Amino acid sequence: MAIDRTSRIVVAGAGSIGCYVGGCLALAGRDVTLLVRPALASAIAWHGLRISDLDGGDRIVPPTALKFAAEASGALAQAHVVLVTVKSGATAEMAALIARHAPADAIVVSLQNGVGNLDVLRAHLAATQRAFAGMVPFNVVQTRNDDAPPRFHRATSGTLLIAAGEPGLREALNAPGLAVAEHPDMAGVLWGKLLLNLNNAFNALSDLPLATELADRRWRLLLAAQIVEALAVLEAAKIRPARIEGVPPRAIPFILRLPDWLFRLVARGMLSIDPQARSSMLEDLQLRRSTEIDYLQGAILALADKAGAAAPLTERVLRLIKGAESAGAGSPGLRPAQVASVTA
Repeated sequence: MAIDRTSRIVVAGAGSIGCYVGGCLALAGRDVTLLVRPALASAIAWHGLRISDLDGGDRIVPPTALKFAAEASGALAQAHVVLVTVKSGATAEMAALIARHAPADAIVVSLQNGVGNLDVLRAHLAATQRAFAGMVPFNVVQTRNDDAPPRFHRATSGTLLIAAGEPGLREALNAPGLAVAEHPDMAGVLWGKLLLNLNNAFNALSDLPLATELADRRWRLLLAAQIVEALAVLEAAKIRPARIEGVPPRAIPFILRLPDWLFRLVARGMLSIDPQARSSMLEDLQLRRSTEIDYLQGAILALADKAGAAAPLTERVLRLIKGAESAGAGSPGLRPAQVASVTA
């Protein structure tokens, strides 16, 4: 199957990231189907989608510009490209649905957090269905009102990266508001993104907007310490993370430790965040859902166990998030000193 701009694209598990990506593609004239929960499908059917971004873009996707479905069988049956945007814990289930209902030659792209989703997809997809890694660098904030289109706001910047090797795929996915590029080392890219995603847990524990949290050196010192710990584990496992927005991973802790005034000058791009943006992990706690902590901090701990390396701060943060999940009361709203002082 040749992939081009007329290919039928299904966004499987369209939440905040999936609806933003699907909305941008639909506005660019692509044939898009969103596989969404019934309540969101109903809202889209009435009002369409509102797609906005940090650069000032603000557009409405009318209901007639895309298709949407709550059942996988009908949505996947005619898919040329399937973009998987479910949480990591649901990857195997979604892969089984794709294997059962999508065409035998469908192209599957993981647009998920974590480093193991591609392996899970390939283990469960049909033998002739090909899976590729992708990385979404930006944060999307979802806002829903009963009498208006659901809004999906890209609150940070960055270029979506996909693995090279499938002719036409980049061109099919590249659209205004959704810059897409190929990268030759997606494994390194995903590990590099995971290092930054370690902050999701701190943001969830703090109950602060991302911009407010990152502007506070006390939180940045904790993040720097955790990244140093993770880098030592990756080195022991002989894994080399890729540069992150052009920055060598080992330089990131140094940048994070800078005084607030100097950090604001040096890391202006890192602070180019919508004032209300929060991590998806914080959103999960507030909505009493399971988080992806096992696929972020948990991935570092699994490597540490195999390599015989220590990662006490990573383990501590994982326990705090697990405790917040079990409490079911949203974010605990901790201060940096409370996170740092938890006994191992």
